[in-house]
Amino acid sequence: MNNFHSARRTLVVVASASALTTAAAAPSLADRPAASPHAKTRAALDAIVAHGTLGVVAGVMTGHRSWTHTAGIADRDSKRPRQPNEKFRIASMSKPFTATVLLKLEAAGKLSLDDSVEKWLPGVVRGKDYHPEAITVRHLLNHTSGIFNYNNDDGFRARYAGDAFDTNRYRLVSPRELTNIALAHPAVFQPGKPHHWEYSDTNYILAGMVIEKVTGNRYEDEITKQLIQPLGLTDTSAPGTSPKVPEPHARHYSTLFEDGPDAKVRDVTEFSPTVAWSAGQIISTTGDMNKFLSLLLRGKVLPPRQQRAMFDTVPVQGKDGHGGAEERYGLGIRKFKLKKGCWVWGHGGMLPGSASRTAATTDGRHVLTMNRNGDWGDQNPEDAVVTAEFCGR
Repeated sequence: MNNFHSARRTLVVVASASALTTAAAAPSLADRPAASPHAKTRAALDAIVAHGTLGVVAGVMTGHRSWTHTAGIADRDSKRPRQPNEKFRIASMSKPFTATVLLKLEAAGKLSLDDSVEKWLPGVVRGKDYHPEAITVRHLLNHTSGIFNYNNDDGFRARYAGDAFDTNRYRLVSPRELTNIALAHPAVFQPGKPHHWEYSDTNYILAGMVIEKVTGNRYEDEITKQLIQPLGLTDTSAPGTSPKVPEPHARHYSTLFEDGPDAKVRDVTEFSPTVAWSAGQIISTTGDMNKFLSLLLRGKVLPPRQQRAMFDTVPVQGKDGHGGAEERYGLGIRKFKLKKGCWVWGHGGMLPGSASRTAATTDGRHVLTMNRNGDWGDQNPEDAVVTAEFCGR
């Protein structure tokens, strides 16, 4: 449910980017008060539980120092508290992983960001107003392709709303099925059109298909080989078709797009990650996400040319944008203005039962990742956590 959290209750499968992602230098450690440097962050996290979320976990890395905080419960039945090392579905926070693999393939001479989708996936993108020869890999990664978001299809959303979720939770969905759902709708705009941007999980499903076509390997295997193993992300996995979340984990709870104080809260911990695939299937922890984002921003993952490409941004606009020219999107990563003079890079993600944020300063030395095991309510309390950590010192 990618846009699930930028357009609340409108998406079903991959969690969105719209929540976080910008960067501007945070105050130096020397300028921060020695006592309780995370006091405001802790209070903002506790407020999330006070607003009705069952539990929340957060981890912060500043240089070689780390800080974690948990609040609330991991399980409604046992009432056990949330723990810092829990694994959770990161949803659209998977997009930086997918984009990074494609950039590494470009660095290895296997493809170009300016290759067309038609070159690698001939015959796949077909539909009203679509011109696949003009849609490039770069357009997919920065959401300027104009391809409709399959999560916005009413029929697809209905499969996972309310009681229908139990009927479809273990259903395997192919990438081609997801793209066909999207392509039954006309193009939103023509690729690369100036001042046109629209968040679409379909872009990243196609990006995963390109990875498989270029390498001849499964998407999950490339994520593991290119990133998880070499970066030592020992608590991160790409589950493929497995519906389970590896232990230890909190239970994931959702109202499944039903609103109001009487909405039924359901345990949705297990379901097929194929509904998100390369747009949002990865499972990780706050510690691994902080490590990955820090290494990425510090230039430890990509060569200089691909690093520049990843952080070359376009304005976020359209119905899933919130910041106009001051909010921007690179290749799988977003730049977001929290308040005047305070920016972070990162991403947001939401799938049923799991809502997450990751954010970092430009130098990658100050990183925060948080997760709540419930997907209802507005995002203002989440915004308050990130603002408190990066702007409130």
